[in-house]
Amino acid sequence: MQVFSQQAWREMRKTPQTEEDTRTKILQAALKLFARQGYDGTSTKDLAKSAKVAEGTLFRHFASKKAILVEVATAGWVDILTDLLTELSEMGSYKAVSQVMRRRMINMRKNGDLMRVCFIEAQYHPELKETIQAEVINKMTDVAEAFFETAMSKGIYRQMNPKIVAKVFLGIFAIAGFSEETIIDPDASPQAMQEMAEGISDIFLRGVLNDEQ
Repeated sequence: MQVFSQQAWREMRKTPQTEEDTRTKILQAALKLFARQGYDGTSTKDLAKSAKVAEGTLFRHFASKKAILVEVATAGWVDILTDLLTELSEMGSYKAVSQVMRRRMINMRKNGDLMRVCFIEAQYHPELKETIQAEVINKMTDVAEAFFETAMSKGIYRQMNPKIVAKVFLGIFAIAGFSEETIIDPDASPQAMQEMAEGISDIFLRGVLNDEQ
């Protein structure tokens, strides 16, 4: 009769790791390392060690280290912007933008690693910038355009080109919402984030021109 040690039994009872699980582990490890060490400062050996996989496994899932970088950045942006636009589409008042902004900014603050990777590495890797544009920004602009077009048809916003409005909105959100004071700085106060959210919303909804002029 064969006798198994406790360790052997534990290994036998483990749920087999799927290919998707392995891919996710690699991307999570890459996000952390790219944010802390930079893309060039991170080797595939570092990635494999952090993800607890063989180095060859990396290339079974991704064609290159650059492919991992692109996937890390684009997947993260898709999640963030999809969450934002989903919340906008479900809010009761189309003017309640500041509360949506504040909640999104608080949630995005948890994604400081992703912000660092996107802002820093996109400067040095044109293909990353192009992929984010094609796979994320263009698609999210289409969704935002439909959102604002619906609001205009209901008379909530004045009639304008909804595509331009969508681009302005996403531009303000991306630049001001990801500012150092609110997202990257771990010590940013809730008051600072609230002020930023309300400022973004006020400028977007009312502009900056004095009505009396």
